[in-house]
Amino acid sequence: MALSPVVFSIAFAFGVLAVVLTKLWLNTRQIRYVAAHRQDVPQVFAHTIDLVAHDKAAHYTIEKTKLGLLGLMWNTVLLLVWTLLGGLDALIGTVREAVAAQGLFLQLSILVAFTVCSSILDLPLSWYQTFKLEAAFGFNRQSFKDWVIDGIKGMLVGAAIGLPIAALVLWVMASAGDLWWLWAWAVFVGFNLLILVIYPVLIAPLFNKFTPLQNQELRQRVMALAQRCGFAITDLFVMDGSRRSAHANAYFTGLGKSKRVVFFDTLLEMLTPAEVEAVLAHELGHYHHRHVTQRLLGMSVFSGLGFAVLGWLSNSPWFYQGLGVEPAWVGGNQAAALILFGMVTPIVSFWLSPLFAAHSRHQEFQADDFACRHAQASDLVSALTKLYRDNASTLTPDPWFVRFYHSHPPALERVARLLSPSAPQL
Repeated sequence: MALSPVVFSIAFAFGVLAVVLTKLWLNTRQIRYVAAHRQDVPQVFAHTIDLVAHDKAAHYTIEKTKLGLLGLMWNTVLLLVWTLLGGLDALIGTVREAVAAQGLFLQLSILVAFTVCSSILDLPLSWYQTFKLEAAFGFNRQSFKDWVIDGIKGMLVGAAIGLPIAALVLWVMASAGDLWWLWAWAVFVGFNLLILVIYPVLIAPLFNKFTPLQNQELRQRVMALAQRCGFAITDLFVMDGSRRSAHANAYFTGLGKSKRVVFFDTLLEMLTPAEVEAVLAHELGHYHHRHVTQRLLGMSVFSGLGFAVLGWLSNSPWFYQGLGVEPAWVGGNQAAALILFGMVTPIVSFWLSPLFAAHSRHQEFQADDFACRHAQASDLVSALTKLYRDNASTLTPDPWFVRFYHSHPPALERVARLLSPSAPQL
């Protein structure tokens, strides 16, 4: 199917407008809803979260949402500049003049130039979020020096890992014929699996310090829990999350022998051993129900569909011209195809986000039920309440905002379900 470049430009512009207006509607709803409930602590939390903490969470949520609106406007302007206003075409022309080469080196240079420019343009909002928003609410503990060092480390790690993969994908696009997208998809899936294996042992330690869990009471509880659940755990680590932020968390990471449990030091300072056990039981629930495998399979399926569509679009001149890029008839359009597809995809995938979010919330409920069967529900409620309070998570998000964006159930709904007489029991 061939489209007119003008028709595709108009369709793209309307698609961007529809997404922006919907996000504006959702964000303004969130701000109004949270503000309207900031003086009323939900009854289920009345004895555990005071009005001061509830109001702080509301204020934090409102300010984060306002920053999200600013980011939305900024990113929309950049999107239009890169596409319909010819920014990407100008960048490609500049790189072509600067790089006295064709083929893979030129395509990789275009991709790198775009990535560097985009990263630089993202810095102001990133800086403001870290040193203004997070600092204002007492969450940021990172110095500007450490922030810069982390950025440099991220850039170097991204280059060391990303450049070879990008080069391989670009080479496949240029050399593997009409079914290149199938091979590129296989490379993408393999790369993601590789990252899951090497991230906990090679990449994460570049940014944080990981030490074996020393608390013997907690270690014994965790190991006993894992044994009850039929889950083999070999590594329990504490991460120095407090070096950057006051937010707390715990997570599983890795595949196979690289799989490990990681606790933020801030989490261990906040929760009792019984509460940590309950949180970990919830995470084990995700593995019991094979949620990680399901997400990997889902990612593989949707990325496969995406590469198939990209395989069709990459051979369509109207796709490039409709987005402000004049396709190169000599030297290939591989980098431009990847960049433009990356810009168009969020316009389409946004409308699927309520489905993905609803499925994720369902999985969270399943993990909660599992936790209740292997730990005390009251301990999980207590742990979640502390996390909501200390992370300044609003207890009263807007229902429509939840439908589009929340991968976890709202606090009130989640805790009420855990306290219900019908909740599973240990």
